[in-house]
Amino acid sequence: MSENFPEYVDVDYEDGDGEDPEDYPHIQDKIEKAIEVTREGLEEYENPAVMWTGGKDSTLTLYFIKEVADRFDLEVPPAVFIDHYQHFDEIHDFVDHWADEWDLEVIYARNEDVGEYVDEHGLEPGDDIEIDELSEHNQHHVENILEYEEDEFPFLLDTYVGNHLLKTVALNDALEEHDIDGVISGVRWDEQEARADETFFSPRHDPDIYPPHDRIQPILQFDEAAVWNAFWNFVVPDTVENFPEEGHVPQSDDDLPEGVEQEDIPISPKYFAGFRSLGSEVSTEKSDEDPAWLQDLEGTTERAGRAQDKEDLMERLRDLGYM
Repeated sequence: MSENFPEYVDVDYEDGDGEDPEDYPHIQDKIEKAIEVTREGLEEYENPAVMWTGGKDSTLTLYFIKEVADRFDLEVPPAVFIDHYQHFDEIHDFVDHWADEWDLEVIYARNEDVGEYVDEHGLEPGDDIEIDELSEHNQHHVENILEYEEDEFPFLLDTYVGNHLLKTVALNDALEEHDIDGVISGVRWDEQEARADETFFSPRHDPDIYPPHDRIQPILQFDEAAVWNAFWNFVVPDTVENFPEEGHVPQSDDDLPEGVEQEDIPISPKYFAGFRSLGSEVSTEKSDEDPAWLQDLEGTTERAGRAQDKEDLMERLRDLGYM
């Protein structure tokens, strides 16, 4: 990475400070800001990448990247997919399918040391992992950074140690290995209290915590309803053959235009099945029987189906490099 980082990047780190989704009242306002931030992110950074979970927010962000890159003759950066070993199979299938469909380079970030331990011992989610049998790198994170004092921890994504090793360490190792200086991500102000103060360009420059980089966050201004609005009225009509140009909001999993199947649409089938937030297979449940976009988005919590929903834990994880 350039020795001058972050001096070679000229962005406004205060852009978006003190704002919220209400400052972008119309869907077109939100889209225009997303395009502006995305273009700046692709132009300012020498080696950017986009975080892609297979979820709606990161897929919407990826759509903006593809559109902006095409419009302004820019390169589409690689996508980083954190494989934490506890994904729904449908998520892997979705990412593989659309990576091929959209001709994307995907970097699969994994904590392979933990993965090899799990395979070697035939562990299932919830089984204990002995810390002293992990690599020095992982032991350092557990004992010195997390200051975790137990001899073992459960193989679960939605715990402090599990989340850090399986997601944050995997991500930071990938950033360092691939020399990534700008991470384009799909976080939103309204999603969690811990993200409410984020700005469109957010520095992560402390080398003692993570490889120095910036977070570029083009869809901060979207709320959950606006994400679905963008998908059904812009993204899907623009990318799916035989889909009405004026848009169509399906009322069920089989309410699709003639000639269109679920696999033709860049939206995870888990959302059709009633999930509103996609975490791990062992700790995420559907919120309702209705598709995600038809549920009570204002009166209920988006992440209610996920085990990890504590703001103090999220704040600590974000301080260590979590998204």
